[in-house]
Amino acid sequence: MNDLIPHLFRTEYRKIVSVLCRRFGFHEIEAAEDIVSDTFLTASQSWGIQGVPPNPVGWLYQVAKNKAKNHLHRNMIWQQKIAPGIQDNAAFSDEADIDLSAQNIIDSQLQMMFAICDPAIPVESQIALSLRVLCGFGIEEIADAFQINKDTVNKRLLRAKEKLRQAGIRIEAPEPAEVEARLQPVLTTIYLLFNEGYYSVSRNKALRRDLCLEAMRLCTMLIENPQTDQPQVNALLSLMCFHASRFDARLDGQGELVMMEEQNTDLWNSDLIGKGGYFLRSSAKGQTLSRYHLEAAIAYWHTVKGDSFEKWENILQCYNQLLQLHYTPSAALNRTYAFSKVHGKEPAIREAEKLDLKGNHFWELLLGDLYTGIDDQKAQVHFRNALTLAKTETEKQAIRKKMNVII
Repeated sequence: MNDLIPHLFRTEYRKIVSVLCRRFGFHEIEAAEDIVSDTFLTASQSWGIQGVPPNPVGWLYQVAKNKAKNHLHRNMIWQQKIAPGIQDNAAFSDEADIDLSAQNIIDSQLQMMFAICDPAIPVESQIALSLRVLCGFGIEEIADAFQINKDTVNKRLLRAKEKLRQAGIRIEAPEPAEVEARLQPVLTTIYLLFNEGYYSVSRNKALRRDLCLEAMRLCTMLIENPQTDQPQVNALLSLMCFHASRFDARLDGQGELVMMEEQNTDLWNSDLIGKGGYFLRSSAKGQTLSRYHLEAAIAYWHTVKGDSFEKWENILQCYNQLLQLHYTPSAALNRTYAFSKVHGKEPAIREAEKLDLKGNHFWELLLGDLYTGIDDQKAQVHFRNALTLAKTETEKQAIRKKMNVII
């Protein structure tokens, strides 16, 4: 039972909370969370004495239903002041109103995803609230993921909930005509959630992997719904599959970062690479070309082993298009590295110096790499700058390794 309840909390908390929030609205989100937490506390106490029931999930659902009904019975003012503004005015005392069927759970989670990813709250709050409500992460886990303290997480969550209430955000499916526009902030949140795991400063490997898997699960939910099975959604899942395929090769046994060119390709996950290819092909329907299409294509070419001209020329062309569509400093730096592989280091140095991204340790690191073998003294200066600016010990170890090669 010691392992069962934490596992069920991770898988079922988000489902029950989403259903209750959909029924109650954001005005009662704390009540929904309290009901579900209390359900698991009851399970811990009851199962410890009476043993685990034959159907643990069904037991949790029934207890949560009963607690939700009791809450609504005790709180008659809820019906008087809040219910008129909710989707319909059904009597909440009826057990059928707490619908924990498989389809309603899926619908509720999708609608909750769109509500949480509303631009009414900042992106970092969207991610934190997604981790808590849609992924079932505890406060300590969220704090670890963001490398902040628990008080900050709690304040961030409270502010996000209050803003959603003040903005009158409803937990409902977007109208068909609104799907395209409403989908963009959802995809951004999923993308950033994945990046929190893949590029996490946390040394907790299990947490980092869980963040990535949760982002992929949320994206898969969108693909499984005909209304949100859009080309850019498939492209994003493709991108995440390609990146996740290299997860085991990115760190060595000591937890130090391994550069892509030094990774053991035998550790790459071929199943995920295959899935990435499938979703990339699925994303090709229609006329849409999103940043996720181009980033997924770049990620695909990185799974092609070897250092051929064709590989880097394709990567460079994808970056050229990406920068026109969605400029970011990191994309500009990565494009410059690809440029060096196609045109050589000296032209790439000129390209890099034009970017003038002083204060960016990746820019310093790139120049250190490009100057290595051409002007090792300059390379060391840039590596030292990168070392000063780097935020994590993992990155610093990788930079020191590059400096030691020159020495």
